Amino acid sequence: MNTLGKKSWKAYLWLLPSIVLMAVIVVYPIAIVFKLSFSEISKAGVIGGFAGFSNFKEALTLPAFKQVMLNTLWWVISVVGLSTVIGFILAMVLNQKFRGRKIARAIIVFPWATSLVVQASVWNYIIKYEYGNLNNILLNLGIIREAVNWRSSYQIEFIWECWVGIFVTIPFVTFCVLSGLQSIDETLYEAAEIDGATFGQKLFKITIPLVKPSLTVSTVLNIIYVFNSFPIVYTMTKGAPANKTDTLITYLYMLNFYDRKKGPATALSVIGFIVLCICAGIYMFGVMKGEEEE
Repeated sequence: MNTLGKKSWKAYLWLLPSIVLMAVIVVYPIAIVFKLSFSEISKAGVIGGFAGFSNFKEALTLPAFKQVMLNTLWWVISVVGLSTVIGFILAMVLNQKFRGRKIARAIIVFPWATSLVVQASVWNYIIKYEYGNLNNILLNLGIIREAVNWRSSYQIEFIWECWVGIFVTIPFVTFCVLSGLQSIDETLYEAAEIDGATFGQKLFKITIPLVKPSLTVSTVLNIIYVFNSFPIVYTMTKGAPANKTDTLITYLYMLNFYDRKKGPATALSVIGFIVLCICAGIYMFGVMKGEEEE
């Protein structure tokens, strides 16, 4: 065996513990869920024989399925999209030199460092109709004359859920982009300024192309995290009323543990996994194709 071959085997040997760990805690559970989705499962959780696609047929014909999938789509698009835009802007600001920059960076990270259940509970309290802080502040400032019901419809409830999702996701995007911004050589901007480049030209010709790797990583991870996010929706509304504010993750949880429809719940989890893989794959393909064209 040549030297290169020995080095390759040594590298695989060092990676072996991580590969085994990934297989045990990721691949094996996924395989089990796929198996269960094609099995007969009683309400007590007893696994029977092969069920074919009956669990998937039942899952796709559930009354709330279309509403839940639409909610999930809007949830992911709004949270990932807006948090990316706002996070990018904040990263640009925090990359500048100003007094109190370290304190500002510490403040930005707080929402991300705090438990999602705590964040959702705090926002639940803020938008309370009777004694919520939002109404109290607006009343004291004279902006409103009487308390506003900030949860008057399920559409507004869902908007609040999305806002909390955006609020807690912004710090992650901000620091991912900030790490990319700090790796950019300042001489590139100095040369651009000498050539008379405008702010927009520097942004689109230097900043965004060089930050794209960091932005890609944060976006892909965000799609995965947000799609699988459970605490915010469950803490704020539990999908009420009648699954109108549910996302796929909270809906399949309720389906499994409350309605005892374990077969359709496992089928929905498989559907969610496939959808997530497709979305992440399409995004990554689009990014790589764009880099090749450049």
